[in-house]
Amino acid sequence: MANNTINAIVATDCGSTTTKAILIKLVDGEYRLIVRGEAPTTVEAPFEDVTRGVLNAVREVEELSNHTILDGESFIHPNDGDRGVDLYLSTSSAGGGLQMMVAGVVKSMTAESAQRAALGAGAIVMDVLASNDGRLPHEQIERIRHLRPDMILLSGGIDGGTITHVVELGQVIAAADPKPRLGIGYNLPVIYAGNKDATDEVSGMLESKTSLYMVDNLRPVLERENLGPAREKIHDLFMEHVMAQAPGYNKLMGWTDAPIMPTPGAVGSIIETIARRQEIEVVGVDIGGATTDVFSVFQNTFNRTVSANLGMSYSVSNVLAEAGIDNVMRWVPFKLPELEVRNRIKNKMIRPTTVPQTLEDLKVEQAIAREALRLAFVQHKSFAVGLKGVQQERTISEAFTQSASGETLVNMRDLDLLVGSGGVLSHAPRRQQAALMMADAFLPECITRLAVDSIFMMPQLGVLAEVHEQSATEVFEKDCLIHLGTLIAPVGTAQEGKPCVKVEMTLPDGTNVSDDIPYGEMVIYPMTVEDSVAAKLTPARGFDLGEGVGKTLECTLTGGVVGVMVDTRGRPFTLPTEEGERVSKLEKWAKAFDAYPA
Repeated sequence: MANNTINAIVATDCGSTTTKAILIKLVDGEYRLIVRGEAPTTVEAPFEDVTRGVLNAVREVEELSNHTILDGESFIHPNDGDRGVDLYLSTSSAGGGLQMMVAGVVKSMTAESAQRAALGAGAIVMDVLASNDGRLPHEQIERIRHLRPDMILLSGGIDGGTITHVVELGQVIAAADPKPRLGIGYNLPVIYAGNKDATDEVSGMLESKTSLYMVDNLRPVLERENLGPAREKIHDLFMEHVMAQAPGYNKLMGWTDAPIMPTPGAVGSIIETIARRQEIEVVGVDIGGATTDVFSVFQNTFNRTVSANLGMSYSVSNVLAEAGIDNVMRWVPFKLPELEVRNRIKNKMIRPTTVPQTLEDLKVEQAIAREALRLAFVQHKSFAVGLKGVQQERTISEAFTQSASGETLVNMRDLDLLVGSGGVLSHAPRRQQAALMMADAFLPECITRLAVDSIFMMPQLGVLAEVHEQSATEVFEKDCLIHLGTLIAPVGTAQEGKPCVKVEMTLPDGTNVSDDIPYGEMVIYPMTVEDSVAAKLTPARGFDLGEGVGKTLECTLTGGVVGVMVDTRGRPFTLPTEEGERVSKLEKWAKAFDAYPA
């Protein structure tokens, strides 16, 4: 479809509880979000037809925008003034999203590559089977039967290498005779992306029992990953098999102008697109009720992880179990008995849709959110790594720049943009609270821009980016992202009150700033998103802002709804252990941000 014909776009995201619709139009030569509507998702009884929820959400958009989109139950094409649309697209995580198992010969090599391919396509990886995972074949068979995934990705071996182990994994899958989670009358899709020499043996074992698909090897040679073909095939099969079994999806697939994408895959798509277009390093996080997804692009490499046990409602007790009560309590800025914290967390799990009723409740919830985000990011960093099992030859100069095999690609000094999404961040009563939570959980270093997704429309923009990149990126920049501002965080530690950084700049109102900010402070300079200023930042002895220890950095700082934030609490960051001192510090930093009402 030619770009010049796109004047009006509707995109929906069918979530597990809510279906969200947005209308985008070309206004004065640029694409803008017009309105957003939502309705309950209708994938379960009594409706059992996902299109009911879609129509209800789109009708709300029609009412709010005075733009006619539907004629009965069909979309009007093409757009003509305030009637009809040129594009209708959708994403979905209804029905539990895409659930996969992956299998690879070596757990830390091909199995990890397979996991990366599945996660990148928007799947939840239920389990990873490997020849060396310590389980006996009958235990692996039992696991496959018990989990009933939507599909299995089988990989292993480099092209031309030994085929014994990957054939053994194929035998395990064949012996399990796996049945899919949805739909009784069809075979489970299995994608084979391993050593091409084993293709005949694998198809001999699996063709009669599963729907088998062959794609190029994930690791054709040891030093190269080739995830693209497997990711594409996962997307196709998600539509063809998984979505087709869910109630009403066949009808929905008939309406859309491009394949439906899994919601997390679509969020990854917009993060990847922005990183590529702006040539920046990006981290995005989506913290939900049951899971927390982290996305990153470093050194042009995209990674996504799902922390399936870290969330703010259904999984909130897991956050407490994984982080430990002390780690949650350290962020609570008042004295509270441990039992009280535990009770509040359990109540949230029992009643997942409740929102905090008091300021104290809100602070406790945001304390838990910090730990959920921190733990999800720790998991992400351990997974977003260079290829393992590769002997990398390098010169001395490369040794300093290239991430070692198995070393994380996530480098906080290089991070340009950190985007937060999900209820606890997007709907925080004050944007300052979201900025403070992100600063505490991710501990950005040097100079980083912070932003939140205003109303969680990254999934719709992600599927749109695949079809019409210009409209997706314009709306992402202008209407989706709320820029919080720029965070300056010198790397290093010192004693409380010792010099840390000197900030010199002229604010937009003409005020000249020349401030020596001591160690252990949080300082904000109010500046709007339209404002940017040239600044000279001089770190004290022992501190680094990316140019080297003690070296001055001259840069341009952009504002946001919070402003330019200076965080001299040190990297690595530690909170005082004594309760009174800790509480007074937390109160002081929150006050500097104007995070809560006095």
